[in-house]
Amino acid sequence: MNVQEVRQMFPILDQEVNGHPLVYLDSAATSQKPKQVIEKLDDYYRRYNSNVHRGVHTLGTLATDGYEGAREKVRSFINAKSTEEVIFTRGTTTAINLVASSYGRENLGPDDEIVITPMEHHSNIIPWQQVAKATGATLKYLPLQADGSIDLKDVEETVNDKTKIVSVMQVSNVLGAINPIKEITAIAHKNGAIMVVDGAQSTPHMKVDVRDLDCDFFAFSGHKMCAPTGIGVLYGKKKLLDKMEPIEFGGEMIDFVGLQESTWKELPWKFEGGTPIIAGAIGLGAAIDFLNDIGLDNIEAHEHKLVQYAMDQLSNVDGVEIYGPKHRAGLVTFNCEDVHPHDVATVLDAEGIAVRAGHHCAQPLMKWLNVSATARASFYLYNTEEDVDAFVKALIKTKEYFGNVFR
Repeated sequence: MNVQEVRQMFPILDQEVNGHPLVYLDSAATSQKPKQVIEKLDDYYRRYNSNVHRGVHTLGTLATDGYEGAREKVRSFINAKSTEEVIFTRGTTTAINLVASSYGRENLGPDDEIVITPMEHHSNIIPWQQVAKATGATLKYLPLQADGSIDLKDVEETVNDKTKIVSVMQVSNVLGAINPIKEITAIAHKNGAIMVVDGAQSTPHMKVDVRDLDCDFFAFSGHKMCAPTGIGVLYGKKKLLDKMEPIEFGGEMIDFVGLQESTWKELPWKFEGGTPIIAGAIGLGAAIDFLNDIGLDNIEAHEHKLVQYAMDQLSNVDGVEIYGPKHRAGLVTFNCEDVHPHDVATVLDAEGIAVRAGHHCAQPLMKWLNVSATARASFYLYNTEEDVDAFVKALIKTKEYFGNVFR
């Protein structure tokens, strides 16, 4: 299937913005949705909208089958051992908070250490800050190389027998760095620590095998991988999830409720209190089917070619600084000399080109880069070299515009 055929599956791309054909280069923030996912959601709401697990009527059974069927699709997609290890959440942020609040607060004390990196998204920093404050544990940061990559020697020197949790993103949403998660996990385990992985930027773009990585927890969001907003996944090893307490209490997650005491359902439902995100899960299942049809290897290869093309084209534009390592995932974060990234994004939008500007929920990394903000163009399976050409042409126009303004 070629990229033009793929593009035809995304209705939103067939439009003009500010009088120009839409060039959507913000998939790292959220991806667009193919018609297969949109139609699946429409079918659920039109034909079998109902709550799950509780009812024995036909619609309830269809909804339950769709919801739990999506869980099996997730299990297969990331190669988890069992659906008991697949917890539906609102997204990566909720998933990491669940680990921090449940596992972290029970297993950390004043002599323990948590190790993360300065490149993490805020959702993989703030939960650990809060847990460290609550337990007295120490939050430590791995040093980064000059290009923003991680050297395993630094991991060996930072992680020690005091380390109880290591939490690292697999792909940076700013630098595009692809971190050596399998090797970091091995170092964490060698020192008796557990490994938590933020997979928000990796799962949509490359094959993920949690058993091969051997990580203890893995979190990702549906909306970055062609699924609806508001649905995500926490994978956890069963032996750890069994020992963890829920952090949300109410319907769905209980086994027995008495006047003074209650007991919980078995995995995975003890962590899914209240009416779950039924439509979102069904939509995620449809998105997984779609991505599997295209092929994750094909998506990764397409994005690799596209980002290399983009970096080659940008290298010919004077005054553009690109951040991150040469070998990277499908995004380019940059700044234009003497032009604020918000101004860059505004002018690009006037040309119909959507990019992201700001600190990208990574303020510690912005400080490490010695900038207040950056602009970011991120690519996905529906982007083309023509999109890159339009982006670079508009960027040159932006530089010329502001050069004339301040001349």
